Amino acid sequence: MVMRSENQMPHRLWRGNPAALQSGPEAYRSAISQIEKPVFVVGRRGDVLVTHEGTLIWGEGCGQSADDHELFAFAPPLLPEQLGDASFKKDLGLKYAYVVGAMANGITSVEMVSAAGKAGLIGFFGAGGLTLGQIETAIDRLSAQNDNFPYGFNLIHSPSDMRLEMETVDLYLKKRVRLVSASAYLGLTLPLVYYRIKGIHRATDGRIVCPNHVIAKISRVEVADKFFAPPPRNLLTELVQQGKLNAEEALLAEHVPVAQDITAEADSGGHTDNRPALSLLPTILALRDDAARRHNFQMPMRVGLAGGIATPHAAAAAFSMGAAYILTGSINQAAVEADTSATVRDMLVDARQADVTMAPSADMFEMGARVQVLKRGTMFAMRGSKLYELYQAYSQYYDIPESIREMIERDILRESFESAWHKTRSFFETRDPGQIERAEKDARHQMALVFRSYLGQSSLWAKQGLQERKIDFQIWCGPSMGAFNAWVRHSFLEAADQRKTVTMAAQILIGAARLLRFQWLVQQGALLPPDTLDIKPSPMNQL
Repeated sequence: MVMRSENQMPHRLWRGNPAALQSGPEAYRSAISQIEKPVFVVGRRGDVLVTHEGTLIWGEGCGQSADDHELFAFAPPLLPEQLGDASFKKDLGLKYAYVVGAMANGITSVEMVSAAGKAGLIGFFGAGGLTLGQIETAIDRLSAQNDNFPYGFNLIHSPSDMRLEMETVDLYLKKRVRLVSASAYLGLTLPLVYYRIKGIHRATDGRIVCPNHVIAKISRVEVADKFFAPPPRNLLTELVQQGKLNAEEALLAEHVPVAQDITAEADSGGHTDNRPALSLLPTILALRDDAARRHNFQMPMRVGLAGGIATPHAAAAAFSMGAAYILTGSINQAAVEADTSATVRDMLVDARQADVTMAPSADMFEMGARVQVLKRGTMFAMRGSKLYELYQAYSQYYDIPESIREMIERDILRESFESAWHKTRSFFETRDPGQIERAEKDARHQMALVFRSYLGQSSLWAKQGLQERKIDFQIWCGPSMGAFNAWVRHSFLEAADQRKTVTMAAQILIGAARLLRFQWLVQQGALLPPDTLDIKPSPMNQL
């Protein structure tokens, strides 16, 4: 039964055709679901009714017509394209404030990025972990498409291989990649600043134009503060000395932030500090406002939210808190366009919120950095943690007790340490020869490289669906995957082959719009039963 709160005082009226008024849960469900139309909750002769039609009367003229009835609550139309920050959508050429995040190893594939862009979203190709040749191929494939749609590429911090980070930036500048998602940064680096500032100039009207756009994904306030500030002078000076920037570019750099947009990354898959979104987003928003005052930037700075975004409730909460956009991650790995194996998709379909855990990171192993992964159906996290524990405890591999070494070589490496080192050495001969030189002088570093090799290959085994290594699959995953699965249960999206990138985005955005309208009505005093809200996925929900 639909009721009106006793605390609500009549202060506005509805005027219209009484024949348009309807009652009953189905009428409310239909009214709230039709997000392109307004909703009026009207009182008439003791009944609480609903309609899309009529006029809201406020102030002068109230009660002057026989067709005036008490208006309990009102919700205007709310379309998915209205959610989020208008300037963010305009600057990036988007219809929807929805970002498909970059899953490394190309899991966020060319096909996924293309599908997102053509639908009015934006996707970032998962360049992390790939060779320069693989990244260049992806750039060429996307740029060769005739459709003019927005897209970006990932730029991941590489503390153990700064040469690769600079070479990736050089490639992006050469290929005119104008938008990157900077992830896993603990601070600003020379390559990142170079990418952001290269080509900065004044337009004929005096405006400063920075052609390269950075969206930084962070979870720490101290890191966000560096991105919402001009580049450090010492890095600009070094870039000028190296001939990568000219003096004018370095001077103009003092008037722009390193990142115009920051994605506040809460509890997520992959690299994460497991931050709670409810405390992280408001903190970064406040930091943004303070940075804008301190630096007097002339361009808007925006904050989006990632981590835990997988349901209409999460999306609605993000936008309600002031997020300029939302970014999805874990659920995209289960999309049909994701460049991963069918085995991984099936494992993700069965994931629950508690089926995730933290494990050592391959790219920042020695630093103790960790990633969140799926633990259901795999022993990767346990084995990876064991390797890191041994790395911390022993100065070289052969100091480890023999029984443990036998277990490592039998169950984890599945070959002798010497054989594993030979393969690891071959990898670094072309990737980073300096690592070999260091390892030959430092047995502990040699041990770290071999252990990192297992961690790195485990994500590729998952991507390839290598069945003999299924127990070692590293699948980046946050609790949002379990939340998504619970939400879509008994709907068409329960099946793995129905999980298309844009289809999932449509269900989340449309559901969020319905949920927000429902809450607006409730907060005005309309006591609506929960079954009047329909946010279950439906094939009819299309962007």
